[in-house]
Amino acid sequence: MISLSLPILSSSAPSADAQTEFGLPVPASLLAPNSVRRHVWDLLSGLYPRGQLQERRFEQRFPYPHLLYLTPVDEEGLRPLGQRIVVVGKDLSESGLSFFHQQPLADRRMIASLESRGLEWVSFLVDLSWCRFTRQGWYFSGGRFLETRPTPFEGP
Repeated sequence: MISLSLPILSSSAPSADAQTEFGLPVPASLLAPNSVRRHVWDLLSGLYPRGQLQERRFEQRFPYPHLLYLTPVDEEGLRPLGQRIVVVGKDLSESGLSFFHQQPLADRRMIASLESRGLEWVSFLVDLSWCRFTRQGWYFSGGRFLETRPTPFEGP
């Protein structure tokens, strides 16, 4: 099992000597202000502020039982193509997320918008790569984060 401590990141740009709560150095990839990893860890540190979680998989996944928005976009991931939908988050990792939804999704590329601390939104271009139908009549899907994107809407 992997035991991982969450980096403590402030809303300002972190310094090169940033450390986790256990005094370990924060990886350089988290220090870039617009990196996907930095934004994901900022979301996670708000959900799990002080503590360790156990995970059997290679990459740490965290429960994410929150509503989030999905907005379909064009192939380049630049222009919204349709109405955003609300889905129910299941797991979040540095590289992607999984969620439940009630209707099939026609688009593979979407912008996932997750509420961060202080009612701010963090958005990622997501490549949805899998979908399962549950016995309860819902769909369970997921994909990987490609990059951060501006939130395609104002407010909730």
